[in-house]
Amino acid sequence: MHILIVDDEVNIRGLLRKYAIFEGYQVTEAANGLEAVEMSRTGRFDLIVMDVMMPEMDGFSAVREIRKTSDVPVIMLSARGEEYDRLRGFELGVDDYVVKPFSPRELMMRIAAILKRVNGGLPEGPEIVQIGELTVDFTARRVSIGSECLSLSPKEYELLFYMVRNRGIALPRERLISEVWGYDFYGDDRTLDTHIKLLRKSLGDYANRITTLRGLGYRFEKE
Repeated sequence: MHILIVDDEVNIRGLLRKYAIFEGYQVTEAANGLEAVEMSRTGRFDLIVMDVMMPEMDGFSAVREIRKTSDVPVIMLSARGEEYDRLRGFELGVDDYVVKPFSPRELMMRIAAILKRVNGGLPEGPEIVQIGELTVDFTARRVSIGSECLSLSPKEYELLFYMVRNRGIALPRERLISEVWGYDFYGDDRTLDTHIKLLRKSLGDYANRITTLRGLGYRFEKE
């Protein structure tokens, strides 16, 4: 597995390289977003670890450019943990958002979980589910309302697909984080809640299909 580490701080790149190589990954480094965009166009990476605040081109702008041609998983690193920044990252289609300072070991576990999930594919289930005007096509990885095809981030697709496959079932937060993100102990409730908020916004009139179960989690309603 080939990982691209993007950070303007040499010490952080060196630390992450050390841990990633120990875990058996091939590592390439970039010092800013502009370098990362160019490298993603000419090379193939299985995952990108991207800092937010960098010279030349910041992480958000770099991800926006990379997403034009690639769905490679991205983990954002940032010293800012405000909901606005998380929302911005997730709207761009990042897979995870890690706030500095962080544990390199935890980051390696998050990387392993994302790669395992991506390479493992989606669980088996019905190919198409129709709920009123809402159509969820698992095979084509397409969600539409009537004739309008929704534009969802990779993580929104996975979260919606999992909830629709388990519609009518109460889904605890821990289960959603474990099944959709691929880890539980290291999961962050704010990450789940942010994606639920984005998903509801995308679903429009069908947002109320996602019911909040206070103190437990969420449920995607059948009817």
